[in-house]
Amino acid sequence: MSTNVPDNTPVIIGVGQYSERVGEPGYAALSYMDLGGKALAAAIADSGASGSVADAIDTLAAIRAFEMSRPDRKPPFGAADNVPRAIAKRVGANPARAILTTTGGQTNQQLVGEFATAIAAGESQCAVIVGSEAISTVLALTAKGDIPDWSEAIGGEFEDQGFGVEELMEPVLFMHGASGAIPLYALAENARRHKLGMGLEEYRLEIGKLFAPFTKVAAANPHSAAPVERTAEELATVTDRNRIVAEPYPRMTVARDQVNQAAAIIVASAGLARALGVPEDKWVHIHAVTAATELKLSQRPDLAGNPASLASVDAALARAGKGIAEMRYIDFYSCFAIPVFNQCDHFGLSVDDPRGLTLTGGLPFFGGAGNNYSAHAIAEAVQRVRGDRGSYALVGANGGWMSKYATGVYSTDPADWSANDRFAVLPKATDKVPVAREPVDAATVETYTINRSPKGAEAIFIGRSDAGERVVGNADLTDPATSAAFESGEPFGKRLALTQDERGRTLGRMVT
Repeated sequence: MSTNVPDNTPVIIGVGQYSERVGEPGYAALSYMDLGGKALAAAIADSGASGSVADAIDTLAAIRAFEMSRPDRKPPFGAADNVPRAIAKRVGANPARAILTTTGGQTNQQLVGEFATAIAAGESQCAVIVGSEAISTVLALTAKGDIPDWSEAIGGEFEDQGFGVEELMEPVLFMHGASGAIPLYALAENARRHKLGMGLEEYRLEIGKLFAPFTKVAAANPHSAAPVERTAEELATVTDRNRIVAEPYPRMTVARDQVNQAAAIIVASAGLARALGVPEDKWVHIHAVTAATELKLSQRPDLAGNPASLASVDAALARAGKGIAEMRYIDFYSCFAIPVFNQCDHFGLSVDDPRGLTLTGGLPFFGGAGNNYSAHAIAEAVQRVRGDRGSYALVGANGGWMSKYATGVYSTDPADWSANDRFAVLPKATDKVPVAREPVDAATVETYTINRSPKGAEAIFIGRSDAGERVVGNADLTDPATSAAFESGEPFGKRLALTQDERGRTLGRMVT
């Protein structure tokens, strides 16, 4: 038991998840705010407190939903004018501080560190992180022509932390068709494939081998959006149903954002936890949280690498005084294969590590609950270590295009917060590759992807100019030699002659 834990030690006292699937029994087509409220109510109940946790909440951060995550997007059915207070209202809470967070899948994990630090400093007593997504319901209702009104006039003050997408802006890549997560990750994935010397089909099977164990976990998770166990071959085989969305990705191996899921985490001081009557066997200690920011994709020296994420995990393990071998439970953010592969490569982990590399089932199968996925992973980690006392769990949370990363280490073993030094923001790398500002005549291909859609194929490449600057462009697939190189999956190292079209885009043709 943890009876000697100082009163200002931050501990997780409750976690909750809520989900619904379209058309299943009990499906209620809940709004973002309703889903978030259900998850927070579940977290309060999970604490086992005899006192009122809702009354004790002084800080509540609502994770920004996907449909509120860019300036040009508006929730199609509307939303509350004060999302954090709308969720708080559903459990009868009235926090002094209400926050609408920035965009990014690392945000919830980083906030655990920030709020734990505030609690250790005596600036807070009880803080909540809660997020939700209802994209599946939005799509289902829209398809039927049913447009409910999810707007709410709540009023009151809240901190809007903004979209926080400055580090995600890659205008040159966007202009050439790499305008979403799938092609941007595919560019990095193909760079890793080239480094390993693998062909497309061989590498797709490697992705299948990584993700097949994830599907088994997802199939057993009642909150999963796609609870179906699949083989590596099934995931890797390209079919009409499992079509290529961007090379090398078949559809079933990319994050699934069509979910109705919510999760909440409650962090409190040990003193308040005692006062609220939270049983000490519910307490989970925060041994370390680290956060790191990566260079923009087009600026990274190694297009396949993500050193910021590796540094984040290394630093969290070091502060916890543990090695990766001592983590009995692991959840590496898995929107695509490469963020997981990077960790496996770094730590020498096998894709069939007996511990497993996901606690939920992963984003393609459990579901990519917008910016809030890792709150579900943290909730699972808390339950695992509670049931296996003295064990340790690691959660790695990723944002953007491997742009930001936050790591947490959790256990029922007490963590000493007397120095309040268990949360760290790591320095950003400075070794960026310059991107060409003016048109250049030629470039050598470093990596590429091909977007495939009903409108046709579009090849995007990143290369180097003769001066060593980065160049982004589209490969001219109307040219037979260029098309053959890119469609074969082996354009790496090919030299392209470059021209600019009327829209200012760079077009590359192979030099033969």
